[in-house]
Amino acid sequence: QVRLVESGGGLVQAGGSLRLSCTASGRTFAMGWFRQGPGKEREFVAGISWSGVTTAYADSVKGRFAISRNNALNTLYLQMNSLKPEDTAVYYCAARPGSGSAYYIRIREYDYWGQGTQVTVAS
Repeated sequence: QVRLVESGGGLVQAGGSLRLSCTASGRTFAMGWFRQGPGKEREFVAGISWSGVTTAYADSVKGRFAISRNNALNTLYLQMNSLKPEDTAVYYCAARPGSGSAYYIRIREYDYWGQGTQVTVAS
């Protein structure tokens, strides 16, 4: 069993930055960030392989967000720059078994989820 705890959310002005963190208990696997905005379905934001070598991003965040991980600390990060009001959402960390350079972008591919952290971008 893997427990995931997100932190770093908050209120920021448009154009600002935030860094989310996700600390995992136990061994980490391939991981990702998802988000769910008001009245919207949960959607993929970014994914990273266990090795950290390969990453993937949703088109809406490419060039603005960066996913990274520190396996020694069992921690996943999401650096969010140039934030827009449409980035407002609850952000979830997710993990699943996966070795090497594989990453995953679908909700159903993940086995473990955090409780979420709220990010609000004011215009």
